[in-house]
Amino acid sequence: MAASFLITIRESLEAALIVGIVISYLRRTSQTTYIRVAWLGVIAGVAFSVFCAILFQRLLGGFVGRTEAIFEGFAMLAGGLLITTLIFWMMQRYQSSAKLKKQIDQHVTAAYPWGIFWLTGVAVMREGIETVIFLQSARFTSPDHNLIGALLGIAAGIALGYAVYTGTLKMNLKRFFTVTAILLMFIAAGLIAHGVHELQEAHLLPWGTDELWNINPTQLADGTLPFWHENGTVGSFLKSLFGFNGNPSLLEVLAYGIYLSGIAVLWYLMRGSTQTKKPVDAAESA
Repeated sequence: MAASFLITIRESLEAALIVGIVISYLRRTSQTTYIRVAWLGVIAGVAFSVFCAILFQRLLGGFVGRTEAIFEGFAMLAGGLLITTLIFWMMQRYQSSAKLKKQIDQHVTAAYPWGIFWLTGVAVMREGIETVIFLQSARFTSPDHNLIGALLGIAAGIALGYAVYTGTLKMNLKRFFTVTAILLMFIAAGLIAHGVHELQEAHLLPWGTDELWNINPTQLADGTLPFWHENGTVGSFLKSLFGFNGNPSLLEVLAYGIYLSGIAVLWYLMRGSTQTKKPVDAAESA
């Protein structure tokens, strides 16, 4: 639930901010005739995202046994890699207010309302499709309450986006996206480690299968699970959010450690290069 909430609040906030910029700029420049087209783009983006979610769910339901393990393994690896590309994409190219306004001006000047439609539609569709892939990947590691967490995250993201652009909430968006990016790194590491686990169970990765440790006792004397068990109170939370595993294999631990080490180095190098550039997002200090 926590992982799905974190994923959807970030994605829905980003989409809400972009749509908010477009709508507010059209209103301030007295181009209200284009607002309806912008909202049609939002509706189209949401509809296409829902279609992708249904399609993905139908495909998922068609696999059993070893095929299911293979599909889940590659889906989790794809989800982890997609989260990684999103993190670095956000660092290099956060959609600035100035750039969006320039695109809006170009479409209005050319009397091209469909340009506004695609501007909002593609923004929502991109975040929606990414969310679908992330949630389906997270669902394999934590099948319980993902829908609830996702819906809460979407609602919170939209509410935050609305509050920021109406001036109700003063929020440092750069800091928010930095913190969530760090948390997403651990989520991605967990997805990759679990993906390796599934592929090992499918016998596609037959090496490094030795169990390094096991802190998953069956139960305590009173019949309950200890909190550190991967299905216990704390363990299940860490499993769903950061990919915790009470009895990992050697290759799982290596995959987790190598991924985090590699992305930490890249993060440090890229932050150093981006800090030398002048920030362009007018919403960072909103």
